[in-house]
Amino acid sequence: MTSSTVTSSQPDRPARPNPAFRRLRGRRSPAEFAAEVRRAAREIGEQVSCDARYIGRVEAGEIRCPNYAYERVFLHMFPGRTLTDLGFAPRSSVRGRGARRTAPQAPPAGPARGTPGDPSDRHHDYEESDVLRRAFMTGGGATVAAASLGPLALAPDALAVQHTARRAGSSEAGALEEAVRRIRLLDDRHGADGLYRRAAAPLRAAYALLDAGATRQTTTDRLHAGAGELAISVGWLAHDSGRFDDARSHYAEALATARVSGDPGLEAHAFCNTAFLARDAGRPREAVRAAQAAQRIARPLGSARLMSLLALREAGGWAGLADRTGCAQALARAQALFERGDSPADPEWMSFYGEAELEGLEAQCWSTLGDWVRAARHARRAAHLQDPHFTRNTALYTAELADDLARGGCPDEAAQAGLKVLELLEQVQSSRIQTMLAGTARVLLPHRRASGVSDFLDRHASLPRGV
Repeated sequence: MTSSTVTSSQPDRPARPNPAFRRLRGRRSPAEFAAEVRRAAREIGEQVSCDARYIGRVEAGEIRCPNYAYERVFLHMFPGRTLTDLGFAPRSSVRGRGARRTAPQAPPAGPARGTPGDPSDRHHDYEESDVLRRAFMTGGGATVAAASLGPLALAPDALAVQHTARRAGSSEAGALEEAVRRIRLLDDRHGADGLYRRAAAPLRAAYALLDAGATRQTTTDRLHAGAGELAISVGWLAHDSGRFDDARSHYAEALATARVSGDPGLEAHAFCNTAFLARDAGRPREAVRAAQAAQRIARPLGSARLMSLLALREAGGWAGLADRTGCAQALARAQALFERGDSPADPEWMSFYGEAELEGLEAQCWSTLGDWVRAARHARRAAHLQDPHFTRNTALYTAELADDLARGGCPDEAAQAGLKVLELLEQVQSSRIQTMLAGTARVLLPHRRASGVSDFLDRHASLPRGV
């Protein structure tokens, strides 16, 4: 989902310059420093397209936290220092956040106020209220990802806000944005299956807050945006865990929220996920239509990376229709848009979308068209390029590779890739990946005598039920 600077999670706020990073550059020009960054990346096997513009954006504070590839390069260049030492914000504070630049907004005049005498008068913008702290902010061990979303008996608390006529303030909006971040972080590492049921309670609470109303229009906008993004996140959890009807409902809810609030970025996001779901659910023509609608809406937003992803969604639909020409044209458009690079207009929710995802989605298109050799080539690149932090995506790309190799007549290599997926399934819970791996096992059954195939089949057969 699972991959970046703009979402509908919070209003615009001015960038704060990064003087710490500027000091590290010293007397070198931005172009000279960018060249050093590229050299350092090659030293550790990373690929970054750093240029003077990127360095300028970091120093201006437009990039609050670098992506994982840049993080490793910077920490390699300046050993012993942390991201904070380099002037960046903690990753957990920006995942899923950012400002969508759909229209100019007046800066907030200070913390939102509640009704006279309301305790929220004393709350800072990002301090969680008691209600939403219980609903969204419970901590938990990363080993059991689902526990991090906290207790399930939370919707009644949020509903109580409505019944007591207490209107939502900025603290509630901030807690809602935190829920979106937390779900996305957990999905990156652990997959959807263990998260979906627990994520339903925060979603109900979010829409209860919308029903309760807010004290200011800026807070109302944040609540609509946050609820819509949360609906998409929960829809993705349903999608990835094989609950297609539930996912369709959540995406439709997000789309309705986007249209009510007049948020084109959220609407494009909802259509993007709807197209992906339609492809997976065997409705390729709907996938094409939804992806094309998303592109019409997203074009004025100015993000080439977003348009690239939407072109890939369209390509997936054309592949499902067995239209090789339409698919190839959409893939070429996606690649050309991707090569334009990132921009301040790129949505934060797209932090998963890098070169690895581009390769992985292209692999899926060629696989659907039955071009197993080409599909395997792209899937192999995707697995190699994927940042280890995104454990679910690493498992997904490797599962895609295993299936393409199996169907392309390379059973020994397929078994080797399948064994890697089985190891990753100890950390990831994704019905989608499990289904792919089961299909690979069926294809490999007649090749049990090939090197490694028997081991893979035996280990796959010994998996606990539901894994």
